[in-house]
Amino acid sequence: MKQNEMKAVRLHEFGGPAVLLYENAPVPTLQQGEILVKVHAIGINPPDWYLRDGYKMLPPEWRPNIPFPIIPGTDLSGVIAAIAPDVQGFAVGDEVFSMLQFPSMGESAAYAEYVSGPASHFAHKPAGIDHIQAAAAPMAGLTAWQFLIELGHDVQNPLQAAKHQPVPLGGKRVLINGAAGGVGHLALQLAKWKGAYVIAVASGKHAAFLQELGADEFIDYTQQAPEDVVRDVDLVLDTLGGPTTGRFLKVLKSGGALFPVFLGFADGEEAVKRGIHVSMTQVRSNGPQLEKLGELMAAGILRVAIDSTFPLAAASKAHERAAHGHIQGKIVLTV
Repeated sequence: MKQNEMKAVRLHEFGGPAVLLYENAPVPTLQQGEILVKVHAIGINPPDWYLRDGYKMLPPEWRPNIPFPIIPGTDLSGVIAAIAPDVQGFAVGDEVFSMLQFPSMGESAAYAEYVSGPASHFAHKPAGIDHIQAAAAPMAGLTAWQFLIELGHDVQNPLQAAKHQPVPLGGKRVLINGAAGGVGHLALQLAKWKGAYVIAVASGKHAAFLQELGADEFIDYTQQAPEDVVRDVDLVLDTLGGPTTGRFLKVLKSGGALFPVFLGFADGEEAVKRGIHVSMTQVRSNGPQLEKLGELMAAGILRVAIDSTFPLAAASKAHERAAHGHIQGKIVLTV
């Protein structure tokens, strides 16, 4: 390998997991306000496979123009190798983690031995948390945080006209659909931290795991539909979202809120009739919020579950695991 080259996973075309190629790529150059990180671990997220398959799940007018070859990935943990002269608060040798450059599609390039990006997107990795756990936390943790705790920015919401507003959780009944997944298991813990009564919905094999994380009630959706057995909930966080998310309107009390994490909600009139507030947001990179998540992880309040790990060279196998479903926590690549 030449100097200024590294190993990375790149796409030269859209497609299934097989299009993820482990190959040589140039080490990124440092720009003003940026840090360069030697990567130890990379967290895998749904936007990684949306990018890989060409954003087929988005309406055509929403699909970004992607220049090939491209390195996917946003979430990482590693050690600072270099910093731009204008960067403060970080030093070479610091251990850091990040959700980088999101939602700027294709700029984050985390499936690699080195990444560079704005210092403002990074946080210091807690000393007692290993790189695998730290790399698993950013996108899932920031999604849960920005939906439930604090939005933390004033950027125009691309998903709705109004700014997303989290609701107070103390003493509230909260249902989390998809509670065993990346966003779900962290949202469950954040809601408990804020004093909510949490009803977790997932398949039966995750029952013990979710009760261990603090779920007050568990519903196995393979045995019963949550909308048939639950009523008088203050908030539903549907981490799966999509066209079926409207079924949760009937579990909510008037004045309650439904937060779908993915596009597809189409029952606006029914929500208005029932007096239910429906709101979405798109997660954005935020170093200071990640510092707060890191503090909760260090204090043992927030635990990140690892479903499985794969070496960076086996990124295609990791994507096959993601496609298989029934994931408990996060899938992580190691470097």
